[in-house]
Amino acid sequence: MTNLCARATFLRRAEALGGCGRRRIGYGGPMILVVDNYDSFTWNLVHYVMELGAEVRVVRNDALTAAEALASGAQAILISPGPCTPNEAGVSLDLVAACAEARRPLFGVCLGHQAIGQHFGGKVVRGGLMHGKTCPVEHDGTGVFAGLPAPFTATRYHSLIVTDVPDSLVVNATAGDASVMGLRHRELPIHGVQFHPESIATEHGHELIANFLRLAGVNHAGRIAA
Repeated sequence: MTNLCARATFLRRAEALGGCGRRRIGYGGPMILVVDNYDSFTWNLVHYVMELGAEVRVVRNDALTAAEALASGAQAILISPGPCTPNEAGVSLDLVAACAEARRPLFGVCLGHQAIGQHFGGKVVRGGLMHGKTCPVEHDGTGVFAGLPAPFTATRYHSLIVTDVPDSLVVNATAGDASVMGLRHRELPIHGVQFHPESIATEHGHELIANFLRLAGVNHAGRIAA
């Protein structure tokens, strides 16, 4: 089965589970809690994480509290992309704060990345419209970018960017227009990327997510067989 066919089969299976707001799927490995900001890309992220050997619990951003997320048994938490701003993204901002206080591993993608930047004191502002566009991403090889070639091509679906990044965060990836494409906390296991690693047009997306799982101590995270 091709990659695209496998992904389509997975998405049909996920949709068939119904819209209860809380779904747990996977293979019995370490559990990753995925907070769904009402975005279709969430399920591509879920697919990638499952391919890397982790069990996934998916919860809508208005279906739990930050305290419930921390008490869920998740080894790490992923905040998905979404169509709004961090202020409108349900539990997302509260969850960044809770993960920081509890030192719980956290990975934010697109809107999740913006929530991380905003919580720690950065600004989320309008940038250029980058829906479905690809660009080279330069990085410093730290955090989720460890071992990845530089630059690599990434897919962007956003009109907001993080600026005025505070000292507590390290910018570890940028685009050619100087937009922040990656952040990591200097002391906490918190990482974010503005682009979409789960897009088929993004290079090395599996490896990037595997890097986060390894940083989070998920021992099942490995490379996808060719």
